[in-house]
Amino acid sequence: MDRRDIADLLVFQAIVEAGSFTRAASVMGRAQSGLSQTISALEARLGVPLLARSTRSVRPTEAGRRLLDRITPSLRQIESGLLELQDSRDQPSGTLRLTVMEYPARAILVPALSEFLASHPGVRVDIHVSDRFVDIVQGGFDAGIRFGAHLEKDMVAVPLGPDVSAAIVAAPAYFRRKGRPVRLEDLAAHGCINFRTASHGDVYRWMFRDGARTVDVPVEGAVIVNDAPVMIEAALAGLGLAYIFEPHVAGHLASGRLETCLETFCPVWSGYHLYYPSRHQKSAALAALVEHLRYRRHA
Repeated sequence: MDRRDIADLLVFQAIVEAGSFTRAASVMGRAQSGLSQTISALEARLGVPLLARSTRSVRPTEAGRRLLDRITPSLRQIESGLLELQDSRDQPSGTLRLTVMEYPARAILVPALSEFLASHPGVRVDIHVSDRFVDIVQGGFDAGIRFGAHLEKDMVAVPLGPDVSAAIVAAPAYFRRKGRPVRLEDLAAHGCINFRTASHGDVYRWMFRDGARTVDVPVEGAVIVNDAPVMIEAALAGLGLAYIFEPHVAGHLASGRLETCLETFCPVWSGYHLYYPSRHQKSAALAALVEHLRYRRHA
């Protein structure tokens, strides 16, 4: 089939339904001469006349009537599909595939979903939880949630919360046993719970703010983990100092089960962001989720 055929068949159908080139041109918003040329070209490609023309009206030939009977159901389906596509563009619907780090999945995304899904019953959310960096385009995801500092420059990034501070934490029993470090050099005398990153598999070097400088400090300890919740449990068990983002342990700090140290050296990082490719047009469902989750600093 010639790629022009479907468009030309729609013109043919419109002319038959209107009963004249003039009325069809008015309905379609096109020039009458253009419609006439379209039909002539279609008839030439098919090798048969499709319309019998008079000065006042047109009617399908026998071949045109048989063709119209065969194509009308399919053309209706195409028209219906296009209308559904236009509706879905304007009305949030369909499945959103998201890649999300473990903490914001629990603390930000899931708590917000009840209200969001109630407001948009046509939307489904497929959540892939991973702290490993994921290429959202290659992975077939609509969007992701990560720290703002970790995002590629060609991504649109929408803040989901304030900036976050790092924190060095330990159980009160650990501080009673080992003392509380007050300088970065003091870390050498402490057992530290190291963290192996998901993306590269290397042990994270603790980063600090020392005046105007940013310094990274290698630390030693008997425990290495690759999971933040397990690292928190290790700190609660008194196994050593842990380097963690403060929101992850806010509840334990409030209850006194964990305490902080070296506060003046802990850096502040760009918080969690929802991100998606700048070169892709947002679906209505993604646009709705962005607005639902967007952090409003002065709300």
